[in-house]
Amino acid sequence: MRVALLGDTMLGRGVADRLRQDGPYALFSPALREVVADADCVIANLECCISDRGEKWDPAFKPFHFRAPPSAVEVLNWLNVDCVNLANNHVLDYGYGAFHDTLRYLREAGIGAVGAGGSVAEARRGAVLVKHGFRLAVLGFADHPPDFAATNVRAGTAYADVRNGTPGWLTSSVHDLARVADAVLVTPHWGPNMTTEPLPEFKRCARSLVESGATLIAGHSAHVFHGCAPHVFYDLGDVIDDYMRYRDVRNELGIIGFAEIGRPRFEVLPIHLSFAYTEIATGRDREWIAARLSAACAELGTEVRQTEGADGMLIVRW
Repeated sequence: MRVALLGDTMLGRGVADRLRQDGPYALFSPALREVVADADCVIANLECCISDRGEKWDPAFKPFHFRAPPSAVEVLNWLNVDCVNLANNHVLDYGYGAFHDTLRYLREAGIGAVGAGGSVAEARRGAVLVKHGFRLAVLGFADHPPDFAATNVRAGTAYADVRNGTPGWLTSSVHDLARVADAVLVTPHWGPNMTTEPLPEFKRCARSLVESGATLIAGHSAHVFHGCAPHVFYDLGDVIDDYMRYRDVRNELGIIGFAEIGRPRFEVLPIHLSFAYTEIATGRDREWIAARLSAACAELGTEVRQTEGADGMLIVRW
């Protein structure tokens, strides 16, 4: 089972404008799409809601609001996305009506969703994807914002504060999914923006999740990629956005992760993000990504090797 892992997939704001103007096939290069869509299973963090209605969630408290049009599901289908994580700080940007629209559009497009739901029980429920007879369980959660957390009587996200340890419901969920699936992927949306390394509590949480039965962890939230530990992408960064660029962290350069379940390695595709358009990174951009990923992985017990393939993949081994 080869799984493609996409970080923050932000299809709102300027990306939504391009989607409306140029269509769903104009956001990614054909070469990038071919590499991603060739995986057996594709998982993404959907960093927006999908709707054409709603009011902004408390603009005084929340400065950024991301909403994609219903045609955004065509982008996800073009990439062969099987399941998205909705546990993040943007799924409720335009309120509960837009949130329920998101669930409906994804369901109608045949795309699974984890990490959010109509109640806390639904939000915490994992999905089991079956591909070629292989059962991959997917579980999503977010450590922010608490305002978006689902309750017994309110829709929202699967919220987990991991600062003082991994909540029992999370380890129990992983353990239960490991009993019914061949592999378990946990996809957390955690931590502040524009950081370059995982916080200590995320390392502790990742260890506890692996000990509970997680096969693979694929995090996101920083908008910048972090290094990898064995079985763990701490942060995949962004795969598409319209954000300001920061020279110190070079958030226009990113990665897409690939995992072969059962093999002690990841593959990493270096990518370059322009405004509302993403392509495979080449030349000096690829070299910069390889160098920073190598240094970050060395701190976490893994090693990066370069390949000579046409797709420019990097290999992370442990």
